[in-house]
Amino acid sequence: MKERVVSGMRPTGQLHLGHYHGAIKNWVRMQHELDCLFFVADWHALTTHYDNPQQLAENTWDMIIDWLAAGVDPEKASIFIQSRVPEHAELHLLLSMVTPLAWLERVPTYKDQIEKLKDKDLTTYGFLGYPLLQAADVLVYRATQVPVGEDQAPHIEMMREIARRFNYFYGREPGFEEKVAAAVKKLSGKDGKRFVELRSQFQTTGSAEARTEALALIAAAGSLGAQDRERLQGHLDGTGRSILTEPATVLTETPKLPGLDGGKMSKSYGNTIMLREQPADVAAKVKKMPTDPARVRRTDAGNPENCPVWQFHKIYSDAPTREWVVKGCTTAGIGCIECKQPVIDGIVREITPMHERAMQYIAKPQLVREIAEAGSARARAVATETMREVREVMGIAAA
Repeated sequence: MKERVVSGMRPTGQLHLGHYHGAIKNWVRMQHELDCLFFVADWHALTTHYDNPQQLAENTWDMIIDWLAAGVDPEKASIFIQSRVPEHAELHLLLSMVTPLAWLERVPTYKDQIEKLKDKDLTTYGFLGYPLLQAADVLVYRATQVPVGEDQAPHIEMMREIARRFNYFYGREPGFEEKVAAAVKKLSGKDGKRFVELRSQFQTTGSAEARTEALALIAAAGSLGAQDRERLQGHLDGTGRSILTEPATVLTETPKLPGLDGGKMSKSYGNTIMLREQPADVAAKVKKMPTDPARVRRTDAGNPENCPVWQFHKIYSDAPTREWVVKGCTTAGIGCIECKQPVIDGIVREITPMHERAMQYIAKPQLVREIAEAGSARARAVATETMREVREVMGIAAA
């Protein structure tokens, strides 16, 4: 019943500030509060780069090093590689038996990516089916939360629909009512009676408080096994047994950190600052950033909202500094080079410890591999239990 978070990234090599503020910073926070699993989505990388896998392994290790350098703690979160947990692929296959083709074709990013990657032949099942593989990545761990940006929210909603459809087909096990009654009897007399009352209240009035209290009774009952907990929750909600959990969409507040040219930060655009960037290179890159076009001369007044540097100030500068920037820019009291210095200082201050930690891991490649192997083993233990039940309800359990 513990809240669990699953998130992953395609291995593209070393990470930049956009990755950090868009995802990794949030991971570092969540690992102290929830059961977190973070994975390298190497199979997903092959859905668009199947013809050029040469850098895949190197990119994988570079990305894990940057996760560790940025503060993801392998003692608090499981860091693993997708392809080391074959249960992802097995669940993907089994889900493909019940997922309507139209569900995959309607995913907004499908046609969008085909349009953007015109130089690639993406008329493959791997590309069409990648949202289903994403669903398997999450559902195999019965994750309760998936942190995503708003553009990825439709993917999570599809995961929920797939889990719901699967549970509808396979959660109605023979003798369900009798097994529910037996599970209720395993509760103490007082708790069993209270659960029945709360279930009736929730079913008749839709009381969220009643459902929450009933779930708490299930969670606190040490006499119940995992399957009985699932049966009672399914009975509470008026469904069958919940084999796959419907994950909640957790929209992340992604700071608007543009690339150095004001567009989206991306290595393919050459407008990034990497987490391992040297201080001198940070300074050189920021000093070359474009500013408000209205400031042609030093004496011209400007508007910070028209300047990409201002977006960096929102993240790296404190309130007094931002006030100084607004006043200085709008009155031409400061020049653009002066305006950029606090940003340079803030970025260097943030990434210097990351760079130092990265160097430590680079010097110990075997340690990085051991971390990934240990994380993959922990992840596989969870996935194996899910797949045992999936196989059982689908009639393909081992004799």
